Amino acid sequence: MKKKTKEQAKKQSGWAKRNRRRQRPSKQRVRKQYKDTVFRMLFRDKVRLLELYNAVSGSRCADPEALEIVTLENAIYMGMKNDLAFLVDFHLYLYEHQSTVNLNMPLRFLEYVTEEYARLTAGKNLYGSRQIVLPPPHFVVFYNGKREYPERKLLRLSEAFQVQEKEPALELSVLVLNINEGYNTVLKEQCRTLGEYMQYVNKVREYAAVLSMEEAVDRGVDECIAAGILKDFLLANKAEVKRMSIYEYDEEATREAIRVEEYMRGREEGREEGKEEGREEGIEALILDNMENGAEREVIIGKLTKRFGLKSDKAEIHYEKTAKKYFPIRGKGGTI
Repeated sequence: MKKKTKEQAKKQSGWAKRNRRRQRPSKQRVRKQYKDTVFRMLFRDKVRLLELYNAVSGSRCADPEALEIVTLENAIYMGMKNDLAFLVDFHLYLYEHQSTVNLNMPLRFLEYVTEEYARLTAGKNLYGSRQIVLPPPHFVVFYNGKREYPERKLLRLSEAFQVQEKEPALELSVLVLNINEGYNTVLKEQCRTLGEYMQYVNKVREYAAVLSMEEAVDRGVDECIAAGILKDFLLANKAEVKRMSIYEYDEEATREAIRVEEYMRGREEGREEGKEEGREEGIEALILDNMENGAEREVIIGKLTKRFGLKSDKAEIHYEKTAKKYFPIRGKGGTI
């Protein structure tokens, strides 16, 4: 890391102090309490967070105290909440963990960083002639959902613009890293904590297929401790980790069940009862399901012609209509 000047150190310290003052929740601003996650709890520790930061950025920072954590804790402010946010070497990093594919992450990060900048510049004169210095932001999502996803993918805010421009005046890029087994192996080797976190996740998922969720989590935690996987963390937070894991996996299963139910209901109503409304729901559900899973446009159109007996031109119309409604694309025929 570059050696900080006294003036730079003073600026970063000032950011951190203003942030801590504004993190204190008032009854008027706190809208809802949120359940924590194992990922967020694990990397809230500065030593582990530094390990993750170094692995992702290629940095060799050795001092955990160089990180200034600015994540909102235990509350949601202005309707916004993110997993991890921290300042290091005059840069702002925002990390998110996702178990579902979400093409709206650039927009969500835009909300997060706007609030972060508002807090970091509190008390500054935005109307003065002197330029206010900001830490440049970096956005990373760690994806470990069950759906297929590329090892690395860059999502851009401009992809959501209804009208595509060659050089959009506003852009925000999010790096999505797939941390499932077989993906980003080097990253997980460089950040041992991240690798062990995924070993724990995989054990719970494996046992959840044949046991109740509570039994699966119990067995996963106990086996990880016995094998030395996240041992100290799990021993120190065993009860809380079990509670959070059960909540996380139940929530994930519920979201998936709702998606499947909507999809099947649309298909059944469309095919068996011949209701046009049900048929439309089934078509839309299939398109959304495949788009969020990263399927190409041609693949989705092929499925529509096969499963709903649509001609290619009609399938294309349905695809364009749904894409424009939910995930605006890079122009007609583009990819999401």
